[in-house]
Amino acid sequence: MNLKIILVLLALTLATILALVCVLLTGSKTAACGPASKSDLLAKHDDKSLVFSDLNLAELSQVIEYLQRRLGPDLLDCTKASPSENCLYSIDRQLPKKHETLKFLDGGGKAPAREALAVVFFGQQPLPNITEFVVGPLPYPAYHRDVTLEKYKDGLPYHSRPVTAKEYSLTYTSIGQKLDDAAPLFFKEILGVIDDKDLAGLPTAPRGFESGDRSTWFALFQNTPGSGYFIHPLGLEVLVSHKSLNISQWTVDKVFYNGQYYDSMEELETQYKAGKIKSVKITKLPNGEEMGSLRTQSKTILAVPFHFEPNGARYSVKNNQVVFQSWRFAFGLSVYSGMRLFDISFNGERVVYELSVQDAISLYGSNAPGGMMTRYMDGSFGIGRFTFQLVKGVDCPTLATYVDSHYFMDEAKPGVNLNSICIFEHNPALPLRRHYSNFYSDYYGGLPNSALIIRAISTLGNYDYIFDFLFYPSGTIESRVHATGYITSSFYFADGNDYGNRVGEHTLGTIHTHFVNYKADLDVAGTSMICYDG
Repeated sequence: MNLKIILVLLALTLATILALVCVLLTGSKTAACGPASKSDLLAKHDDKSLVFSDLNLAELSQVIEYLQRRLGPDLLDCTKASPSENCLYSIDRQLPKKHETLKFLDGGGKAPAREALAVVFFGQQPLPNITEFVVGPLPYPAYHRDVTLEKYKDGLPYHSRPVTAKEYSLTYTSIGQKLDDAAPLFFKEILGVIDDKDLAGLPTAPRGFESGDRSTWFALFQNTPGSGYFIHPLGLEVLVSHKSLNISQWTVDKVFYNGQYYDSMEELETQYKAGKIKSVKITKLPNGEEMGSLRTQSKTILAVPFHFEPNGARYSVKNNQVVFQSWRFAFGLSVYSGMRLFDISFNGERVVYELSVQDAISLYGSNAPGGMMTRYMDGSFGIGRFTFQLVKGVDCPTLATYVDSHYFMDEAKPGVNLNSICIFEHNPALPLRRHYSNFYSDYYGGLPNSALIIRAISTLGNYDYIFDFLFYPSGTIESRVHATGYITSSFYFADGNDYGNRVGEHTLGTIHTHFVNYKADLDVAGTSMICYDG
């Protein structure tokens, strides 16, 4: 019996020794194959990525001051300018020509001049127009060059300019008061309007069907703080002509209510008083408590799983450059088109010169005029401009790296969107590869998967677009976009189900589709087979 006990103890001792040896061996392998140190990652960076970097606040301010000095005191910021005045609308980075940039990146050539692209609305001229200027060199501008005819053969007619916030404001004040005065009984009894704060107007685009048009359908919605007004249509839509540079000449050319067109609000009021229109009385909704509220329905919220990096981040961000395993690339944010990446290399070889969002387009259909003609091209509003601050733990993992962005478009001064770009490594919860064998021999082989994600979220009216670029250790790049936020809607009447789905008592979720355009300039195996003119 004593011999058996001795043998058992001996076996346990040997097992313990073997286990310790395995742990030590495993520990040494982990140390040898662990994540690169921060200093190792930083050593892989260089400053050449700055050739693609966005304009900072100081550079934006320098461009504004230079143009105001050179173009004269009549150049206003667009927040103060009426359509008949001159204003500086936007400033974005003017990227250098590709062949010049490649000489700098690969051939040891001189860095191209750093320049900006400024868009100016000249309303106070005999022939009002839109002009684009290249301004440089930065950070201390000394020249500006008109490039409008180089880019647009026939120039840019003034009526095609984007609608500024000031023009929208003038429309609401000048036209809104006319609507109230023309149909006070209808507004009070049917729409439940007490004051202008009860209303929200959603403009359509484009501004007409023919060149030269500048008319906008405004669909009216019930404004409910704490909830998306986009799903509370009132059934009233008005067509406003605002092409004239004289605001007093702006007119309401057509009115639409509950399936019927009218020539004016006065006609609608007269028909209503005579009991000749089919009206739907709208009940005023309580703030934030109705359909569409962002308040959670659950009183108890359990904590969600937490993104964790056991050995710290396995990537590095310096200036506008990211290093992750075999990847290295530069990133930026255009005020018009949003996220863009440059000089993407894998294992030290450039595979992509530029990968960027170009535009996000949505096309709608409806049996109401606003919805039936809406064709939004979001680049015209500014995809990058509306890339706002990200919420840690919701929009991106808490431990992500957050980067600010700077912009100037339709503002009094340059602005900054804090933490508007995030970068993080993500485990997609699927193995990159794996196999378990139980035939002939038993073994398992597997490899965990991960991807580096760079993300920005643009809120364009009702929609929030989540733009992602993903980089996998296998050498794969993925571009991805998710749409969230709110749907937009039309007032539900008659054959509304032919144009979408009824999502509320008076709400039609209108049929629509989305297109997101990207630019991919690939330099796989070099550029010798690619023709370009810069």
